[in-house]
Amino acid sequence: MKAFLIDDHAILREGLKLILNQVNDLKIIGEAGDGKTALEKIEELKPNLVLLDISLPEMNGVEVARNIRKNYPNIKIIILSRHDNEEYVQQLLKLGIHAYVLKDDAGDDLIRAIEAVKQNERYLSPRITTKIVSNLEQQGKRKRNLESEESKLFSILTHRERQILKHIGEGKSNEEISKELGIALRTVKVHRQNIMKKLNIHNVAELVKFAIKSGIVEI
Repeated sequence: MKAFLIDDHAILREGLKLILNQVNDLKIIGEAGDGKTALEKIEELKPNLVLLDISLPEMNGVEVARNIRKNYPNIKIIILSRHDNEEYVQQLLKLGIHAYVLKDDAGDDLIRAIEAVKQNERYLSPRITTKIVSNLEQQGKRKRNLESEESKLFSILTHRERQILKHIGEGKSNEEISKELGIALRTVKVHRQNIMKKLNIHNVAELVKFAIKSGIVEI
């Protein structure tokens, strides 16, 4: 593989070269300290692997990655960064990068990333993977708690109140519900008030939203 380094710290680039020299079948063909110069040299040297920092002068690493993916889709991109921010990682993965390695974990981690990329696999530093999985678990837990609360609220409604809630969620007026269920208009209004009181909901829009979220209305 022909590798190109992009990092604004010359000392770090030298350190990366020492690491990369341990990788078989890999040759460093160029380097740059800013995004603009990097893109000019990439056009000239035609690497097939780019090691890219996010924090760069003139043009940040996200912009450089976007440009590379657009104009040189066959180039593999490994991000080297101090940032373990999940938003950064998700944004770059959507752009099509092949690996994300934390600088603090560089060394064996970077070598593993390169070997993975050689096999057309994606690679994330273990700390990044752990953080993403942890956040997904927290999101899942919050969603389950919310669904549980909604289920409890839904269970306090009577059968008739659930029927009326379904019709409200479908956007029907009191008059339409009255005719469809064959009950008095006043009865519909009373049920509607009871539903809102039990669910602690104070307007129709929130009532419709609850009906949809609880699954009583399909969208």
